[in-house]
Amino acid sequence: MRGPAAESLVARYLVRLGRRIVARNYRAAGGEIDLVVLEGDLVAFVEVRARAPDGRVPALETVDARKRRRLERAAQAFLCARRLDGFAIRFDVAAVTGDEIDYVQDAW
Repeated sequence: MRGPAAESLVARYLVRLGRRIVARNYRAAGGEIDLVVLEGDLVAFVEVRARAPDGRVPALETVDARKRRRLERAAQAFLCARRLDGFAIRFDVAAVTGDEIDYVQDAW
């Protein structure tokens, strides 16, 4: 499964859990956030990783320190642009293998 299909699968999963998708593929400050999700007064920034069934490296390990910094800068830009400065934030990672989703809340 490729990136856009994996992102759509994760978005549908999150909506079924009662969460609201407020942005997809948000680009700013040299980074891109796959999904931005609103849960009450919390904003979750979700990195989606599509993995092959025989993938050797776990998805969470593919989000290195450099990628985390880019996501954090993009998240700050998003919060400022949308005037959501008072909201709590969280960074999540969703690993998609086939039709299975391994969702890690508060990944860092």
